[in-house]
Amino acid sequence: MPSLDTARGAPLELPGFWFQARAAQAPAVVLLHGCGGPYGRGGRLGERMVEYAQWLNAQGLHALVLDSLTPRGETQLCTQRTGTRKVTQANRRLDALAAVAWLAVRPDVDPKRIGLMGWSIGGSTVLAALNTRHPAVAAVPFHPAFAVAFYPGCDAELKRGFETPTRLLMLVGELDDWTPAAPCQALAQASSGAVKPEIETYANAYHGFDSSAPVRLRKDVPNGVNPGQGVHVDGEPAARAASRERLKRFLSGL
Repeated sequence: MPSLDTARGAPLELPGFWFQARAAQAPAVVLLHGCGGPYGRGGRLGERMVEYAQWLNAQGLHALVLDSLTPRGETQLCTQRTGTRKVTQANRRLDALAAVAWLAVRPDVDPKRIGLMGWSIGGSTVLAALNTRHPAVAAVPFHPAFAVAFYPGCDAELKRGFETPTRLLMLVGELDDWTPAAPCQALAQASSGAVKPEIETYANAYHGFDSSAPVRLRKDVPNGVNPGQGVHVDGEPAARAASRERLKRFLSGL
């Protein structure tokens, strides 16, 4: 899929994985990976991406998983300090906007029901691709109808000021020490758009709470609330179950 980003004057081509729903002209969702990229062990599409894509298909939605790292020569960003990463939020915003436009002209997609869904830095990309205070976002003729951000970093859009015409649901963990909940709560309150973001916070939940893996400390991550001390990641069963139900209710309104 061509991005709105360019390389040597031509659109950057992004690998994508298409999960087809059964219904004709179904809604569709772009899935935006976190800093670890879309792949798991053995170079195959990661468990989270496959699980959500198949779950969305079961709900009657198409799913498109994008790879924003491989074409830019990266496999992961998690161990890179914020501000030094070669793949920027601006790059990924252009990927997300291009994916929405790509879906809008497919005959099997309902162009009025296209959404974005992202995790961690992919969730931050969701926010950046919705915020009409970015000139690139304001300039596009077509905006997503809905969006979901799992534990995004909200600081940048909070500082910029956040405004969007899109229905947005943020799902965050109260114990997250990588991308903390407080800036996202503040963003939801301070949003100046006609559509106010919805936010759900989950007690006892760290970053990646929708994983089925047990919580662990990643000391190789230099960013977070306590730089140099690592961050806690992975699942909290109650939050995983509750967030899935909340997501289902949110999508039922399409």
